[in-house]
Amino acid sequence: MKKLILIVFLGTFAIQGANITGNEILKRADENMTSETKIVIASMIVHGRRAVRKFKFKSWIMGTEKSFTEFLAPPRERGTKMLKIKKQLWLYSPSADRVILIAGHMLRQSMMGSDLSYEDTLEDPKLHNLYNAEIIGEETYLDRPCWVLKLTAKVKDVAYFSRKVWVDKEHFLILKEEMYARSGRLLKIAYVKEVKRLSGRWVATRAIFKDVLKKGKGTEFIIEDIKFDVKIPPHIFSKAALRK
Repeated sequence: MKKLILIVFLGTFAIQGANITGNEILKRADENMTSETKIVIASMIVHGRRAVRKFKFKSWIMGTEKSFTEFLAPPRERGTKMLKIKKQLWLYSPSADRVILIAGHMLRQSMMGSDLSYEDTLEDPKLHNLYNAEIIGEETYLDRPCWVLKLTAKVKDVAYFSRKVWVDKEHFLILKEEMYARSGRLLKIAYVKEVKRLSGRWVATRAIFKDVLKKGKGTEFIIEDIKFDVKIPPHIFSKAALRK
């Protein structure tokens, strides 16, 4: 009897897996990556053409529309802060003691010399809000069976017209990504190097983000600590907090 129940259960699971759509997979991946709030401490290592620069920062994130980031190291960049509220981004430079609204052509500039642009930091992290997804194959990455999805933009205001993503079938984590222009030209790639279970969730704790149009070996992100669904004082997400 137990064997029969197990066969029925596994059969049902297989049918569900076979019938799942690209949009459903993408939505599950988005749900896995977002939370009501989170606090992250991480390192950013920029592997440039001639030198390697290492940064450490702490970010407070509320939903998908608010984030506040403070750079803790190196000494030259300590105290640099960024505030995101919806589609607006402000940068505070302690050396100049100025708050700057990053807008227009400035959004395409490199963030702290990394492979990310300021535009990348403003993009809605819930990809299903921006793209339609279709399953185009299955591959193994990091020894994990993955769905391969093609994402096509369904809104105009988007940094990349299309993407190709590899989603872990078990944990619904995006493990690899390619970002393309409307012309089909590959612009950026991202790939996970390490996954760990932190604060009750599977998290990509080490990843590389690479602008393929730039020289260098890309920008590496290493999550040192992350806490989900913690209380964050509302005053953190204010322009006044940039100068504190």
